[in-house]
Amino acid sequence: MKVPTPNLWPVARTGQRWLLRAQRQEAIVDGHRMVFLERGKPAPGRPTLVLIHGFAAMKENWAFWMQKLPADWHLLVPDVPGLGESQYHADACYRYESQARRLSDWLSGYATDNLHIAGSSMGGAIASILAHKLEQPPRSLTLLNSAGIPEHADVDIDAPFESDRDAILIPQDWAGVYRMFNSVGTGKPTLPGLAMAGLLGPDLLNRRQALRHIFNDMLADALAPARYLGPGTPPLQVQWGEKDVITPTRCVNWFRTATPDADVHVFRGVGHLPMLENPGRSAKVLETFIRRHSH
Repeated sequence: MKVPTPNLWPVARTGQRWLLRAQRQEAIVDGHRMVFLERGKPAPGRPTLVLIHGFAAMKENWAFWMQKLPADWHLLVPDVPGLGESQYHADACYRYESQARRLSDWLSGYATDNLHIAGSSMGGAIASILAHKLEQPPRSLTLLNSAGIPEHADVDIDAPFESDRDAILIPQDWAGVYRMFNSVGTGKPTLPGLAMAGLLGPDLLNRRQALRHIFNDMLADALAPARYLGPGTPPLQVQWGEKDVITPTRCVNWFRTATPDADVHVFRGVGHLPMLENPGRSAKVLETFIRRHSH
């Protein structure tokens, strides 16, 4: 008789939230119950920073940044609809533009003229569009190893797009879970990667159908962010790990032409998730950028 693997993540998630001194909040967006963390409140002269996680991830990916960013900042950290604690609907659309529209509706309830947005991987793609959808543009946009960025200058951003990343990002078994958590970094096995695989594996394996749906929707208009990023983009920072095997570092070259004024940082020895692999330096780079573009 096979003994089911216990899902310890809900307990660990609650403990982490207490350590971060963040409040668990809920909102309804486009028929989805969306769960998010909030720390602090909007106030004059105080940045409101929205942090958007990547595919097959969750709001807790930002925990190291939340520990290192200024304690007086107002932080909003959602589980993107369909992922984390937020609701998934089998009949919903999860393209980047649909997700950006949902988050735009959510943010319309916050009165602030000092908004900043940062997104990782899939979250970067959503953030790129969100920054151009808001009635009042954010004061800054930061993209970390963003999805949706062409790998070459001559890529047709409207052409059909194929990707084999689903083999890594949608694990089918425990071997796939371990492969995933040791690929999103530098591609080499690490103790944190092994620990995260054990902690999050049961949850990921239970989500295979939802992850496939969301991945296919992302792929249906994979380079949508490239249609938005350009001369009209708010002040832009780009953070990238040079060892990334999910979104190659050559994507950074596209920004140099499309958004030549972008503040670009490529971290040596870092993979796909700078906020987890190099949180001190990446958070400091972000803080400096936000202070430059705040009131």
